Amino acid sequence: VFDPQNYAQNLLEASRALQQINNQVQALQNQALMLQNMASNLNPLKEVSQLSGMVTSLSEITNLMNQAQGIAFNVNSTMAALSKAYPTSYPPGTGSATLTADAQQRWQNSMSAFQDTLKVQAQVVQNVQADTATLTTLTNASQNATGNLAVSQATNQLIALSTKQQLQIQNLMAAQYRATALDQARNAEAEQDGQTQFQTFLGANNAYNPQ
Repeated sequence: VFDPQNYAQNLLEASRALQQINNQVQALQNQALMLQNMASNLNPLKEVSQLSGMVTSLSEITNLMNQAQGIAFNVNSTMAALSKAYPTSYPPGTGSATLTADAQQRWQNSMSAFQDTLKVQAQVVQNVQADTATLTTLTNASQNATGNLAVSQATNQLIALSTKQQLQIQNLMAAQYRATALDQARNAEAEQDGQTQFQTFLGANNAYNPQ
């Protein structure tokens, strides 16, 4: 016997069960999409690392700074060299040979410092030219990144590139200031040498007695 009420009840329950299944399927699909998005966000930046090249460039500048001639970039060495070749005064009677030798050493220190500055400048220019290609590569990688991790890695490398350029400028400024300071010290010592030679020439107060 067909029972319409029972049929309607069964149809309603079947409809509810089907709706629950559809909801579960939709939930599973949402979870799968979420996992795909998470996996995409965790995709690393592939084959675009420029960090080793940046470190190499900075190492080249560091080597040039460490090879500084005359007066090195070292506090103790600098103080020792200054006290030897750049004395605050010379004792009376200092011979011209000593004054000439010290003046020659100071001139050599100044020339070496300017040469070192030019070397650092040349290296920085070469690095900047290479940085143009590096910047293009990292910018393209950042724009084409497929996930947050890749974007973050590209951004970190761009920050590292900026830091590298700032360190280059600081090294260049240190080399330039060193050269300028040594040349100024040489000029100051030249005045001191002149006074010492003049006093040596005069000798004692009674060096010249008019007749």
